[in-house]
Amino acid sequence: MQTMQRNELTEGPILPALLKFCWPVLVALFLQSLYGAVDLMVVGRFGDAASVSGVGTGSAVMQLVTMILSGLTTGATVVIGRHIGEKRPDAAGRTVGAAVALFAVVAAALTALMVVFTRPLVLLMQTPAEAVDKAVEYVRICSWGIVFITAYNVLSGIFRGLGDSRRPMIFVAIACVTNIFGDLFCVGVLHMDAAGAAVATVAAQAVIVVLSLVIISRQELPFRFTRRLIAFDRAEISDTLRIGAPIALQDALVHLSFLLLNAIINRMGLLQSAGYGVAERVTGFIFLVPSAVMAGASTLVAQNIGANRPDRAQQVLFTSMGAGTAAGALLFCAGFFFGGPLSSIFSKDPGVVAQAADYLRGFSADCLLTCVLFAFTGYFNGCGRTVYVMAQGITSSFLVRVPASYLLSITKGATLARIGLAAPIATIYGIALYLLCYRKMRRAEKG
Repeated sequence: MQTMQRNELTEGPILPALLKFCWPVLVALFLQSLYGAVDLMVVGRFGDAASVSGVGTGSAVMQLVTMILSGLTTGATVVIGRHIGEKRPDAAGRTVGAAVALFAVVAAALTALMVVFTRPLVLLMQTPAEAVDKAVEYVRICSWGIVFITAYNVLSGIFRGLGDSRRPMIFVAIACVTNIFGDLFCVGVLHMDAAGAAVATVAAQAVIVVLSLVIISRQELPFRFTRRLIAFDRAEISDTLRIGAPIALQDALVHLSFLLLNAIINRMGLLQSAGYGVAERVTGFIFLVPSAVMAGASTLVAQNIGANRPDRAQQVLFTSMGAGTAAGALLFCAGFFFGGPLSSIFSKDPGVVAQAADYLRGFSADCLLTCVLFAFTGYFNGCGRTVYVMAQGITSSFLVRVPASYLLSITKGATLARIGLAAPIATIYGIALYLLCYRKMRRAEKG
């Protein structure tokens, strides 16, 4: 397997190494977002507002599962990256084996929970009555694909920990193409509506995992890996959970806050519900750049910490901020000035498009601020200080974003643009808290 040379991550200019690692991550994230957005795009073309609301709400529920898995697998990514930086490939192999064993159990537990509690979750989100059955159908079918979501996140986390961000890009590209054809067939030809979108999603997830395993079996890993390594290694699982569990908890709770926001907006009416669902898809694409920079920063920082180069790890932080913010200015313009055209990609209903564009106008300032916030997140993840990430995510969500959204929603003449302002307000708080954490960490390092 061809991977980025280790000295490119721990030696030499930082920006080229960061960009070299991040661009495949960015492409993979784009394809992954497109992979999820295709469901809404196709249903929006062949269905009505109730279908769009159902798939939008159902996707938000399933995203909660993905957030949990992504957070937990980040723990494995960081531990593997640290072992590679320490030049301990055998330890990295043990981490991989422990991750496989751990996440097999996690996948089974999440599948059982989601299948049993689908309807209560959908109802908890105040889903409009016209869209409840479609949302339940979508979530229940997608829940049977959790094992494939888990496998993909584990495989991607392993390769990113090794410094290889290209394989995950290839994996998700395959899934994206499969899902597009599946959606067009199930929804456009068979007229299965929301259920067809869910069936296509699960089928694409199964294909990606099978093909990924085939590709991996033919590649040379930087360590020996056998079935004997698939075991509940207490030390490796402990390290993985110590780092990954706080990330997973904060990701889950942050996304829960967005589900609460979704519920607040669902109470405003069907058009607002569908418009917010479309806007969430657009913001998902807008956030790809800071998310890619965050992933790159996490890996670079982890390997430099493992190589005992903390000063270089700090340089990665500031380089990530600069690179992300430069792109953030363009993202702000896209959200503020072109929200309507972007939203029209996902829905043909003028009312839904207008509501989505309205939300994006209020939200767009967050595009710049999040680039700074995510750079800090990548740095703290790479350092293993994920408790800071958890504290920031939970408090900014439940002490700032949700209360602000609710208060803005009950004011006279409330609009989605006004509610969208809650996001940048919460991010400003998050940056301030991260600065305090960074100063505390620096003081502790100086003794």
